Amino acid sequence: MDSTPKAGPRITLPSDAELTPEIKNTLSALPPLNVFRMMARAPASFQPWVEFAVSILLASEFDARKREIAVLRVAHVTRSRYEWTQHVTVAKQVGVRDEEIEKIATDGPVASLDEEGNLLCRVADEISRDVRLGDEALQAIVQRYGERQATELILCCSYFNMLSRFLESTRVELEGSAVLAHAREWIERVDRRA
Repeated sequence: MDSTPKAGPRITLPSDAELTPEIKNTLSALPPLNVFRMMARAPASFQPWVEFAVSILLASEFDARKREIAVLRVAHVTRSRYEWTQHVTVAKQVGVRDEEIEKIATDGPVASLDEEGNLLCRVADEISRDVRLGDEALQAIVQRYGERQATELILCCSYFNMLSRFLESTRVELEGSAVLAHAREWIERVDRRA
């Protein structure tokens, strides 16, 4: 995936002076990632978006490792450099191995993971490329995970499709390595509490 930011128009991150006290307070509790600050550019959607993201990342019954395989596939298929980079870190923290990450980043259908990994990537592909999950894939995830977790997987893939489009369309840039290290520490603290 190309890691070079594209020159041209972009939406700037809001300054602290542009933020409401409530949004500043919420941002202070989160890692200083550009995705959060850019979402604050839409103040009416900011808090509901944070709560939605938390519901998917921290409150879902769906297994975090499986979730991250699907998220990485969405990021690859949608070519979201920011989402891919951030979630490679998260994926590694929940046990996705480097060789699996390489296989997820293939340009064709993923067929070199185990059966479940291939299915997770297929679900991410179909939702990302076709919008509607095919009958066969839907039946497979309902049989494997039950209706609740199948729904959570579909919601996760749908959410990260929305997010990748938001990140790419606003041209959110990756943070420097110091900020990314801080974000990794925050994720580790949250994981220990969960």
